[in-house]
Amino acid sequence: MFRGEEPCPLCWPGYRTFSFRAAVWLYPGKEANWHFVTLPKKLSQQIRERFGSIKRGWGSLRVTATIGGTAWETSVFPDKKAGAYLLPLKASVRKAEGVRVGTAMRFTISVQD
Repeated sequence: MFRGEEPCPLCWPGYRTFSFRAAVWLYPGKEANWHFVTLPKKLSQQIRERFGSIKRGWGSLRVTATIGGTAWETSVFPDKKAGAYLLPLKASVRKAEGVRVGTAMRFTISVQD
């Protein structure tokens, strides 16, 4: 992908920002209320390679997420079973953007320090 040293994030703004399309799913369980999207495996690997050294508790990475006209601060969490990161969707975001389980939507995340 890169030749020589990877670009500095200040020099290349797209280094920290990723867009993807994914379907919304509901965490399984009797009282399930948590909505997530699973980032694509290749994208998750790329994010892990670039930013794994700044992970926080449970391997999470702080991100600014955007869907439609709504942006919010959250974290993505690694899921060993899926081999990818999971992005939780807040109720206020789901309501503002009309998000429903099973709907595939375009998301953008920007990894924070």
